[in-house]
Amino acid sequence: MPLNIAYIDAASFRARCEISAARTAQRDEDAYEAGAVVPSGAWRSLSRADVEPITAPRFASGSTLVEIVRPPSHEGIPLENLAHSMGDADAVFLGQALAEPGMVTTTNNYQDGKLIGLHLDNWDKLRFADRHTGRRRLCLNLGPGTRYIILGTVDAQAVCRTVHPTAYAHRYPHTEDCREYVASGRTFHIVRIRLAPGEGYIAPTEYLIHDGSTHGDRLPSTAAFWLGHWPRGILPSLV
Repeated sequence: MPLNIAYIDAASFRARCEISAARTAQRDEDAYEAGAVVPSGAWRSLSRADVEPITAPRFASGSTLVEIVRPPSHEGIPLENLAHSMGDADAVFLGQALAEPGMVTTTNNYQDGKLIGLHLDNWDKLRFADRHTGRRRLCLNLGPGTRYIILGTVDAQAVCRTVHPTAYAHRYPHTEDCREYVASGRTFHIVRIRLAPGEGYIAPTEYLIHDGSTHGDRLPSTAAFWLGHWPRGILPSLV
């Protein structure tokens, strides 16, 4: 299953999104790990042709959907308790992350500080056949700046199956599969979706290649994250 984004109004959705291509970071891009996958940087508006293949079918599995949402107000509520009003009382609060302004991608390797580029999360440690059933991550942009979620248009199972054609069934899809996929000359599109302070997303970040971004903004952005089984439509859609 490819990238599936749920929305109500196509014009509103397109107004908040741009699209680019994936590439491997160059050797002189010292901030990145070797082989990291990054956007090409040539962002453009989504055309109608771009939108059709990433539009979620009406009855698509909720565990594979991306939703652009407005989480409830957190004023006066500890963030770790906010999940009780967001549709999954068992959701796990993962914490907060600060991104400086102007970052094309935001996630780094805590061991050496190098940026890892687009990647797969692995909280649930699911094998190939079950990868599409994992929990989704809910993100709330706490501001003060705008941020983006950037998403690859291919999923972890498709990448793993391509890179390991005879052994994929026994593997755990990994960020390295994505890197090998692009390094071998294949590519995919990357969609970035703008999130103002107070806005958020729910996305299957163990299933879709992704990262955050503050590219083009002059203010830092702090995001809060939860991991849970969020039913489709549990929070109000922004698009």
